[in-house]
Amino acid sequence: MPPSPAYAAYATNLDPETMARKAPHSPLRSTGWLLGWRLTFGGEDRSWQGPIATVVEAPGEQVYVALYDLTEADEARLDASEGMDIGLFRKIKVRVQTLDGDVVAWTYVLDDYEGGLPTARYLGGLADAAEAGGAPHDYVLDLRGRACRSNDA
Repeated sequence: MPPSPAYAAYATNLDPETMARKAPHSPLRSTGWLLGWRLTFGGEDRSWQGPIATVVEAPGEQVYVALYDLTEADEARLDASEGMDIGLFRKIKVRVQTLDGDVVAWTYVLDDYEGGLPTARYLGGLADAAEAGGAPHDYVLDLRGRACRSNDA
């Protein structure tokens, strides 16, 4: 029987410590890339922090992800953490390119419009999570160099 689809974590869920809190019984399988996708932000009126990270299809772009084998209980905990119960995110299947070949996985995408600038604090947290999750240095630098708004705005 083939393994069940993995969860493709991006944004703050790249941080292994964050995932250990949200999904304590689910091991990291590997890392890889969502090819043809880009990290963006949206739904700024849905969060007190402003726009929320999400991914959208975009030819020629890529997003670094960590693949986790989630237990049912951890998936339920993660769903609650990501706002599935209030319709903030929905799950989609994606193909992740890894060093061992392509893997079918699922990830969360924001169920709202794209647009808005994240706060500097939120963007910095995403870059820190990517760094902690083993993202390549140039990917982390790109996150740190993105346009953002003041934390006070």
